[in-house]
Amino acid sequence: MTARLGLGTYRCLDVAEAALMAACRGADWVDTAPNYAGGHAETSLTVILAAYPDLCVSTKVGFVPAGTRHIGVRAGALSAADAERGHCLAPDYIAWQLARSRLMLGRVPDLVFVHNPEHACPDGEITGWLYNAFVALEEACSQQIISAYGMATWSGFSSDLFDVPTLIELATMAGGPNHHLRAIQLPVSLVHLAPVAQALNGRGPLADALAAGLEVFASAPLHGGEIPGLVTPELSELIAPGQTPAETALSVVASAPGVKRVLLSTGNPEHWTEATEAVGRPSLSPDVLRRVVDVLGT
Repeated sequence: MTARLGLGTYRCLDVAEAALMAACRGADWVDTAPNYAGGHAETSLTVILAAYPDLCVSTKVGFVPAGTRHIGVRAGALSAADAERGHCLAPDYIAWQLARSRLMLGRVPDLVFVHNPEHACPDGEITGWLYNAFVALEEACSQQIISAYGMATWSGFSSDLFDVPTLIELATMAGGPNHHLRAIQLPVSLVHLAPVAQALNGRGPLADALAAGLEVFASAPLHGGEIPGLVTPELSELIAPGQTPAETALSVVASAPGVKRVLLSTGNPEHWTEATEAVGRPSLSPDVLRRVVDVLGT
């Protein structure tokens, strides 16, 4: 498969332990956010990132960690209303959070995602909010505070709030033809099959990202650990005979057109090894993926 396994830290009970486990087993990417692990995820990664300088890291901006709300307000980067809301994409806050993330991580992040803008942008105003956010991110790239940026969303694509061509257009407006928009992140799994079905027909966020040269990070590939319990022997036989339910589910995600990274949240070495093997196998054919979509729907 062309996809690679990366560590997602959203559900990790011990971020540092999970990152060390993954790095020791060849992981080259860890994804985090300032609000993960009770606001301590970034600082938990500092030592690991220093020990493994080739380990890439992505973080996010948007959600306001509860523990830093008063700090952001006192610094003048965050309004009291946004602090109470718990999400902010105002340029001043983005600049403040990016500088803080760089400090917490101990290095320049390789990628910074705009985190679930659907949570805070008023209806009908998403384009303006995202443009202003991209301007702030382009400025951070020019100052070498970050290397590149992307969009991480749970429902932005599926709700038609925005699409990849719109993001490319906004990034070009903000940064010109050499803008720094590099990736998207969205849920892809056996319960989020719509992006796969769309990509098989040459449309949707996966196909659009592939055409635009953006990397696709697939989040929640096991839907919080629920999917292995839903994979029947018959479904496993249809998709990947002889594989475990988790391997079966991960094979579908890793084989989806355009997916470059599958983010798995785990601190369990056995689960990581199993997932690495599943993602490392040859991709499932489009015909198999179509049969999965036909059986499960979208």
